Amino acid sequence: MRVLVLVLVPLLLAAQADALDLEKLTRHVDGRVASYVQTLREWVAVESDSSDVSKRPELHHMMNLTADKLRSLGGKVEMVDIGLQELPDGKSIPLPKVVTAQFGEDPSKHTVCIYGHVDVQPAKKEDGWATEPYNLTDINGNLYGRGASDNKAPVLAWIHTVEAYKALDMELPVNVKFLIEGMEETGSNGLEAMIIAQRDTFFLDVDYIIISDCGWLSRRPALTYGTRGNCYFFAEVEGPKQDLHSGVYGGTVIEPMTDLIGILDTLISPSGKILIPGIREAVAPFSDEEWKMYQDIEFDMENYKEKLGVKDLMYNNKVDLLAHRWRYPTVSIHGIEGAFSASGSKTVIPAKVTGKFSIRQVPNMDPATVKKQVTEYLHSVFAKRKSPNSLKVTMIIGAKPWLADTQHSLYEAGKEAIKKVFQVEPDLIREGGTIPVARTFQDVTEKSIIMLPIGGFDDGLHSQNEKMSRYNYIEGTKLFIAYLHEVAQIKKV
Repeated sequence: MRVLVLVLVPLLLAAQADALDLEKLTRHVDGRVASYVQTLREWVAVESDSSDVSKRPELHHMMNLTADKLRSLGGKVEMVDIGLQELPDGKSIPLPKVVTAQFGEDPSKHTVCIYGHVDVQPAKKEDGWATEPYNLTDINGNLYGRGASDNKAPVLAWIHTVEAYKALDMELPVNVKFLIEGMEETGSNGLEAMIIAQRDTFFLDVDYIIISDCGWLSRRPALTYGTRGNCYFFAEVEGPKQDLHSGVYGGTVIEPMTDLIGILDTLISPSGKILIPGIREAVAPFSDEEWKMYQDIEFDMENYKEKLGVKDLMYNNKVDLLAHRWRYPTVSIHGIEGAFSASGSKTVIPAKVTGKFSIRQVPNMDPATVKKQVTEYLHSVFAKRKSPNSLKVTMIIGAKPWLADTQHSLYEAGKEAIKKVFQVEPDLIREGGTIPVARTFQDVTEKSIIMLPIGGFDDGLHSQNEKMSRYNYIEGTKLFIAYLHEVAQIKKV
């Protein structure tokens, strides 16, 4: 009994000390709410739209702001040059530098790397925003502004986490590194090459990579363990040497638009079944364990339907709907280039039209195989039309899916941190969209990765009236603090 007491007392004292530290840190966060919101306001005011080259000076300014903020906390900060961006007119402009930072180099501790981005999607008031998109506006506890949720508030919440330790003169429980980029919204140009180049330097001592560029599924906090990949295709049909008048030439030529619509219609059935041979057969089986996990997730189908503004959904039960949103492939047709799309009428027969569609990728699909399957299938369908027009199929994006092991200690740490901050068990969810950097990190660095979101299910990412709730922003900061404590408890190998 004496030996047992001698063992348990130090453990109990350590647990009490940890609880006291967390209490001090959360009190500090509560006392800094106004300051945190003001910093987010200053960051949202920067129009760091990576898709608009005329805003490139703003994007460079945003990267400098990020670096200055990390330097102010005593971080070892570098701004990494990742080269030039080639423009359609043949000119080149500098890509925004990637900001890296390091806090702590204790070899006895785990080292985590926080990934985030501070570029944003385009936004204009006239697009349907209720507020000025670059003027953070607080309405009923929601902070509206472009980039508030995607991804400036989560990046700041991680910075506030480090700041809290520094302000209280407390030692970070793990070494913390940051990697913040400015081109995520347009494909992370230059980032993969930078990760490869720094695999054996910046990433050498990193144990775990944390991504907080996603959101919850409902009001229940969540941990994300998978994303779909994406194969994006152009199907170009070309016929006459120039556009034609439909009154003069209609009925005498086989029209490219008719051919294109005909082949696009063979990609997917009205019930959502992909008709391209080999696609569905490649998908990893849906296990009983996974079905049970989906069954336990908090998800309101009626609320989802209302939020989308639709009368019916493709599936009428939660498990099937979530499975087809997350872990099955889907075909989406996005648009037709070369077609008349302005208001009014125009009686034109386009000489060349390009259909744009994508196929979301899931385990165990391979983009190279999908490219071959789609190309061969569309050419076979087109050949049956016996059209004199030409077809060219091109895959411009081939991003692989990402999937993590929910039994990994990183996810166990996430569950414990969420229980401490929110007093609930988290949902374990996947994302239907694509976050290519997760797969890049996995393939290049071979480090374990977790997605730890704090964004709300109704934040409106990429849409009008994007927001981050004040609650998620502040409690999310506390979650990150708690998570570092939990990661520190993982046994170091």
